[in-house]
Amino acid sequence: MGRKPTISRDRLLDLAEDLVRNGGGAALTIGALAQAAGLSKGGVQYSFASKDEIVRSLIDRWTSQFDAMLQADEHDDPVGFVRRYIAAMRASQQAMNAKMAGLMVSYLENPANLRETREWYRGIFARMGGARPADQIARVAFMAVEGLFLMRINGIAEDGTWMELLDDVEAVLARLD
Repeated sequence: MGRKPTISRDRLLDLAEDLVRNGGGAALTIGALAQAAGLSKGGVQYSFASKDEIVRSLIDRWTSQFDAMLQADEHDDPVGFVRRYIAAMRASQQAMNAKMAGLMVSYLENPANLRETREWYRGIFARMGGARPADQIARVAFMAVEGLFLMRINGIAEDGTWMELLDDVEAVLARLD
């Protein structure tokens, strides 16, 4: 019978987040995670077979946390959905800094992960369909918010302009009221 793990998967993910937050995506290795956890590399691999599995688990965890903040209702109209999306982006400001977002770039290098991400976006645009001017504005606002997210990945909006630019998107949506 094998040894029981001395640390949980969630604790390893907490430590992996710390590594990424402090050193960027390149700092996350099986060895670095093992050292941070006080385990052998094999101890980490008991929970995560590879760095790719750690990255995927981090992305899954962040996505679940974001979805919980989003609290989207499938019956939201496109404008309501984008407003909720902006609120969730604001709430995730502390949790998702540019270095963590940068890890998502390496996640997308895997073709299976890229397909999954594309399907997620297709689902978003399917729920935001409609030909009304408000629907079109909502789609453009959504794309603006996603563009701001990319700016965060590149560190362009680290000086606080991120929130001011989200204010601008919300001001455009407020004109629809």
